[in-house]
Amino acid sequence: MQTSYNPIIEVDDDGLAIPEIGPWGIEKYNLVGRYANIFTTTMRDKWHSLVYIDLFSSAGYAKIEKTNKIIKSSSMIAMSLPTPFTKYICCDENIELINALQTRSKRDFPHLQAKFIHGNCNEKISEIINEIPQYTAGKGVLSFCFVDPFALEINFNTLRQLGRLKMDFLILIATGMAAKRNELNYTKTTNSTIERFLDNPNWRSEYHGSIDTSDTSFTQFLTKKLKNGFQSLGYSQIEDFHPVRYRLNGKSVILYHLAFFSKNKQGNKFWNIVKNYGNEQMTLF
Repeated sequence: MQTSYNPIIEVDDDGLAIPEIGPWGIEKYNLVGRYANIFTTTMRDKWHSLVYIDLFSSAGYAKIEKTNKIIKSSSMIAMSLPTPFTKYICCDENIELINALQTRSKRDFPHLQAKFIHGNCNEKISEIINEIPQYTAGKGVLSFCFVDPFALEINFNTLRQLGRLKMDFLILIATGMAAKRNELNYTKTTNSTIERFLDNPNWRSEYHGSIDTSDTSFTQFLTKKLKNGFQSLGYSQIEDFHPVRYRLNGKSVILYHLAFFSKNKQGNKFWNIVKNYGNEQMTLF
């Protein structure tokens, strides 16, 4: 098990689209890369096909704001693994970003089997699922799905359809970046963001916290409901959602949570190893 693998890979500007990220995004890429590495190295001899799915894949490169550092982002990290996946399925609704990712993939990893889908993953979910190899006797398929929206842009119905398959999930929940600061807007009856995120039209009557963005009740409500939703799909319960903190204006604030879900106890064991090791080893540029 290669816990020493470092997924934070610095690269040069290649002239293609490169979105900018905050330095706190490095921990996200560190964790997804380390888990993907354990996933492929431990499961390669046990499954016929290992599939990597990135629902908000972006461009494969990211520039760290206020620096000249460019690093590989999730999809290109997954393609750079010592033991690659059998297939990669990448989706993004930004045409410039998905085209940049496709160009980089074909240039650097022409031997890999990869599918690039332009569009909103919630609307393209049938196409995404159709790209996953069929599970048959003697040909098992295990997938790892990374969900990295800028805000609460993933619909639970999308996750439900994928969760019917044999699949691990790592999901960014934009609690600090989006959920808390938009709390007042989300409670308006004209806003369906949380309804789609939880697949629950009655969530307003179930949420009893005060409308106060300095309070954590809304974040706790979202994470609890999402956890319950995954439990209904047969996923093991985890003790907490991994919070990613960053010092902002002299205060340590939670920007987002990373939620991991697996139907297998071994998957949860590997996630805890990765999470703890990543915390010990993490260094920023």
